Amino acid sequence: MGSIQAQLSTAQKAKKSIQRLLLADKQAILIGLSERLLENMDHIIQENQRDLQRMSPTDSKYDRLLLNKERIISLSNSVLDVANLPDPTGKILSSKRLPNGLTIEKKSVALGVVAVIYEARPNVTIDVAALCIQSGNVCLLRGGSDAVFTNTYLVQLIQESLTAQGVDEHIVQLLPTDRALLHELLTATQYVDIIIPRGSQSLIDFVRANAKVPVIETGAGVCHTYVDKFADLEKAVAIVVNAKTSRPSVCNSLDTILVDSEVAEPFIQKLASHFIPFQVEVFASEEVYPHFAAQNYPYLTQAQDGDFGREFLDFKCSIKAVEGLSEALEHIEKYSSKHSECIVSKNEQHIEIFLQMVDAAAVYANASTRFTDGGEFGLGAEIGISTQKLHARGPFALEKLVTEKWYIRGDGQIR
Repeated sequence: MGSIQAQLSTAQKAKKSIQRLLLADKQAILIGLSERLLENMDHIIQENQRDLQRMSPTDSKYDRLLLNKERIISLSNSVLDVANLPDPTGKILSSKRLPNGLTIEKKSVALGVVAVIYEARPNVTIDVAALCIQSGNVCLLRGGSDAVFTNTYLVQLIQESLTAQGVDEHIVQLLPTDRALLHELLTATQYVDIIIPRGSQSLIDFVRANAKVPVIETGAGVCHTYVDKFADLEKAVAIVVNAKTSRPSVCNSLDTILVDSEVAEPFIQKLASHFIPFQVEVFASEEVYPHFAAQNYPYLTQAQDGDFGREFLDFKCSIKAVEGLSEALEHIEKYSSKHSECIVSKNEQHIEIFLQMVDAAAVYANASTRFTDGGEFGLGAEIGISTQKLHARGPFALEKLVTEKWYIRGDGQIR
């Protein structure tokens, strides 16, 4: 069995190189990377096709793996967005002078060496690298084997952008996909400051159970939309269709529709025809199954218990009728992954109760959960969506890739 010891060691040494960079230096690296993505678009697509050819187009991960011209342009623009954000390090968070003459300052500083473990999402390679560079962190990228050709070439472009500015290329490194080497990374407390798993719940659970390095979780999303009896049903249909079908393979897509029983029938009458073109497979509870059947909906299945609390990542969703807001809140509390939850309603009291009572990183009123994204929130890009409560919650972006450091200056004081 091999080892990643050499890469861990060079990552630790590369901290000195990136910590010396000024904001202008980091911006120059990112501008260079943005340009390289566009200049080498054809080669990126070529390498991406090598990965895609090994996967069935019906696999739910296929869309996440795909890089086309439009997505590469979007990646290039997101790198520029990150470059234009302020440096999150070096900020004075507090400052005071004690009666004994000591001055104490608390400043924001880079985390150090950040390792990100992710699956078939090559866009993550660029997003993470850009965010880490701008925040003064070294990053170790451990992508999945499904995207190895794409990731290898993207990291080559990143390292070319680093060396073009006279900076250590080891600031960004791609680790091997060999699962046997994962334990070495998860226990590398001497070299790695934080590990961030981004992907399926099984990946997150594995990392959390086996890591000795501190972990920040991002990824899994079981997202609900509750259609209240006071909802504008036309808006509700538009929101639900967008949340489910615009890009079902991502974590902010809709998984479960909850609809007040008083409006279940008219809502489903409106919804069914909009779902048919996308061939959305609907797992319907006993109460709503007849409403879909009455519309001759062709992709209908009787829901089982396991269809609630399930992240589909595909053109599939579950739907259940509830008796009012209280039952909707109970269902969400039981099945939510605390990612993104939505209410569609014209009743301001119901909206406020929902927003205050639902325990999730992002709560919505009358808008698609697909907006839970670092770019959409004006953060440039994101490493992922954190569903935990310590350090970061919601889009884990530039502003959270820092920690705190205390600076104490004295003149001979002793205690």
